[in-house]
Amino acid sequence: MHPATLVLGSFLLVIWIGALLLKLSFSTNTGHISWIDALFTATSAVCVTGLVVVDTGGFFSVFGQCVILVLIQIGGLGVMTISVMLFQWIGRSISIRHRMAMQDLFSHTPRADIFQMIKSIILLTAGVEIIGGMILTLHWNREMPLLQAAYTGMFHSISAFCNAGFALFSDSMMRYSGDMLLNAALCGLIVVGGIGFPVLYDLQCWFKMRKRQRCRLSIQTKTVLLTTLSLIVAGALMIAFLEQFSPNEGASVGHRILTPLFQSITCRTAGFNTVDIASLKSATLAMMIFLMFFGASPGSCGGGVKTTTLALLAVFTVSRLRRQRRVNLFKKSIPRETVTRSVSLVLMSTGIIGFVLFMILVGNTVDPSSLNDGQGDFLKFLFETVSAFGTVGLSMGVTPTLNTWGKCWIIVMMIVGRVGVLTFSYILVGTGSVNGIEHAEENLMIG
Repeated sequence: MHPATLVLGSFLLVIWIGALLLKLSFSTNTGHISWIDALFTATSAVCVTGLVVVDTGGFFSVFGQCVILVLIQIGGLGVMTISVMLFQWIGRSISIRHRMAMQDLFSHTPRADIFQMIKSIILLTAGVEIIGGMILTLHWNREMPLLQAAYTGMFHSISAFCNAGFALFSDSMMRYSGDMLLNAALCGLIVVGGIGFPVLYDLQCWFKMRKRQRCRLSIQTKTVLLTTLSLIVAGALMIAFLEQFSPNEGASVGHRILTPLFQSITCRTAGFNTVDIASLKSATLAMMIFLMFFGASPGSCGGGVKTTTLALLAVFTVSRLRRQRRVNLFKKSIPRETVTRSVSLVLMSTGIIGFVLFMILVGNTVDPSSLNDGQGDFLKFLFETVSAFGTVGLSMGVTPTLNTWGKCWIIVMMIVGRVGVLTFSYILVGTGSVNGIEHAEENLMIG
């Protein structure tokens, strides 16, 4: 079994187990949930997406919410990561397939300390989530009892760090759009969880070793940090400019700063929202689709084609305009194979999104009158499809109205987005290089 197949199989197994648990009568307050809705919710939780067909806080019981929370944690860390750590703790040996899977998930180059890296990831995740939960508990303790505030704080801390976007409130975080403490805590958790475990481990090693010996950050870490910061700042400025604060007219200056910044951070992979997404302008939604498409960073809890792909394509375009033969980043040349894979990844992802969007539109039975509220139906379904692919979870309100056909395609889209397009391509066609037949060359006009 190839490591890619192992990763996909582990995700599918956990999704199915989660759907069975959510189907239990005591998982919901009503005692009933359809199979498709249970499967959809379990997939959204394991794939840390956040798209929902029912209200998480109102529909599910405490047991059902805890099931969702466990699924989010497993999906955020990765099933393989947790299984490897369990094997390590009980003294079982790890197979070569598991080692290869861990290398593919958490390292851009082979490394001997992969298990030490996984251990650090687990400890770092627990530490960040506990600190975030404590801060959020202080926030919610102002309006609810301590025990309930602690539960609410830990739920949203785990959901934010894993970039899941599940919230216990029907309006997500719209009621707290002007709260500085909550916005800062959630934004910090989302960013830390979205930059990728390899980057976090690299930063941890750099802080520990920079005083004892000469230690440099990897190209991966530098590219992720620079691209993430650029997207956050650019996204916030664009949202503020395009909306001109129309969703929050009459709000304070701090409120107007927090709203664009929060949406810029969360729309790349997290899924929380402090404004009504359906009320935003078409230009803002188009810009958010762009951010959702590229999503988080490699080896993180988020989906999309990743920030490093965007950076590599940008540098590749500039190098071609300058007629340079190699793509260079931070005084290092990127392998041609990596550049080719990035281009292929974007093309394949665009094709998959287009195909799934077409299939949803073909089988759509939603009443058009329920959608025509200023935005076209096509834009609404495109937004939901890209949100599922990027495992973002933002919605314009279309997801709960989808029929079984549409929900099934969104489920497929969430799995593809979480596991990765390249992983699916490995499963379908394998990883071995195939030398095709070479013929005489003849040029072709392009552009």
